[in-house]
Amino acid sequence: MSQIVECVPNFSEGRDLAVIKQITDEIEKVDGAKLLDVDPGADTNRTVVTLVGSPDAAVEAAFQAIKKASELIDMRQHSGAHPRMGATDVCPFIPVANMTMEDCAELARRLGKRVGEELGIPVYLYEFAASREDRRNLADIRAGEYEALPEKMKDTDFAPDFGPAQFNAQSGATVIGARKFLIAYNVNLNTQNRKMASDIALDIREKGRAKRDAAGKIIRDADGKMVKVPGTLRAVKAVGWYIDEYKMAQISMNLVDFDVTPLHKAFDEVCEQATRRGLRVTGSELVGLVPLSAMLDAGKHYLKKQGNSTAVSEKELVRLAIQSMGLSEISPFDPEEKIIEYQLRDKNKPSLLRMQVDDFADELASDSPAPGGGSVAALAGSLGAALVNMVGVLTFGKKGYEAVTDEVESLSLKAGALKDKLLKLVDEDTESFNQVMAAMRMKKKTDEQKAARAEAIERATQASAKVPFKVMESALAVGKLAAQMAKVGNQNSLSDAGVGILMARAALEGAAMNVLINLQGLSDKTFMEEMTKQVTALRAEMTELADSKLADIFQTLQ
Repeated sequence: MSQIVECVPNFSEGRDLAVIKQITDEIEKVDGAKLLDVDPGADTNRTVVTLVGSPDAAVEAAFQAIKKASELIDMRQHSGAHPRMGATDVCPFIPVANMTMEDCAELARRLGKRVGEELGIPVYLYEFAASREDRRNLADIRAGEYEALPEKMKDTDFAPDFGPAQFNAQSGATVIGARKFLIAYNVNLNTQNRKMASDIALDIREKGRAKRDAAGKIIRDADGKMVKVPGTLRAVKAVGWYIDEYKMAQISMNLVDFDVTPLHKAFDEVCEQATRRGLRVTGSELVGLVPLSAMLDAGKHYLKKQGNSTAVSEKELVRLAIQSMGLSEISPFDPEEKIIEYQLRDKNKPSLLRMQVDDFADELASDSPAPGGGSVAALAGSLGAALVNMVGVLTFGKKGYEAVTDEVESLSLKAGALKDKLLKLVDEDTESFNQVMAAMRMKKKTDEQKAARAEAIERATQASAKVPFKVMESALAVGKLAAQMAKVGNQNSLSDAGVGILMARAALEGAAMNVLINLQGLSDKTFMEEMTKQVTALRAEMTELADSKLADIFQTLQ
């Protein structure tokens, strides 16, 4: 996989959509960068932009956007509910694929140097790119906001990391850094009272609130420093505010490390704090994008709270997370638009999995050689795994099966993972066949072209044989899970477990045929012999498993 980095510049303009469009247009002009999300807020007067791309493309896109913002936004005229200190207030890089945090820190330094030198904007580095420990925290750098900059910049200790050490009245200052994936998350309250929202924010944020004595006076230590009472949520920053657009108060949070405090934990804590104050949480909203894992963890969390099995589909987990946290209260939450992994999917790439069943069958029945038996074998295996998963869900929590709850849940989760793997192999089998066809269409006029074509065909055909072999391995695993589920699972669904075994067997045998037919034209005899040996072994193991277990099932059902 190529290197992919995410960049999330925040611009101090959330009302003039024409200005925002001019800024984001600069991003879309850069090859190798993709604009994923634009999230403007009128009351905050701020727009959060999310883009991804190769390291070089992300840096270029960010620079061009910052440059355009410096031309269009005048901080002397800016006001809004969100803290800010510059036209481009903050611009973090986040590792997505094959990127380390240090890689992102280096990108931040590259961008910061260019912004400072070419645009004359003071730049401060923060989080993992920080040049000093006291500049790691964004809030510390931004203290006093834009209005405090003229005085703060007179202090040599506040000299920027890049750019002139003098106040830029129009653009303010920009903070650039590298950080973990930050989830910007707002929880909605059934009140317009900003003070009540702020009170909750002080109780939950990691920084906490000032400790007070019985008379309400702030307690200070021997050095005169304010003593703090830590908040309930680690790695969380929070403020309470009123949003006139929605006619409600919100708890606005930055989950700076969602492995420490996950999305659902933050939501549940605000619910609890609101209840203590006679308030009610009515829903929530995500600003920008969210990682898929955060949504899946939330879905599983709420299933567990209900006492239900978590071995359900990815789609169902996402749906449950959306519903449980009320993510569609303010505006519809579209997973395809809001989940970063879904945004990165190539929606234009042909996929059999996006077809309806009748369309898939019609495509199979056409004169096209692919999809064919290999894809059908993978699909059969996935259906077998889905049946195992279903029996597990129908067993979980049922009276009389308490002793096998943990085992059934484990079997279901394994089956679900195999289902997803086999579904991917449906497309992969067709793609591998197409690669063989592409190799065969290579030129073959000269000896050099013939040699290159022969090598490409050999390589593509070996790869094409490996795909159905992976189907065989997965299908055998499905068969074993189905056999065990037939033994310990809900006996009212015994026939479903039996069909799961049959589907797994069909998948394995069908995939075996596809492996063997690909081996016929290979010149690498060692590869052929080894693959043939393994195919024979897997077939024998599946035959023994299926014959034995299916006989037991039919005997039980008769």
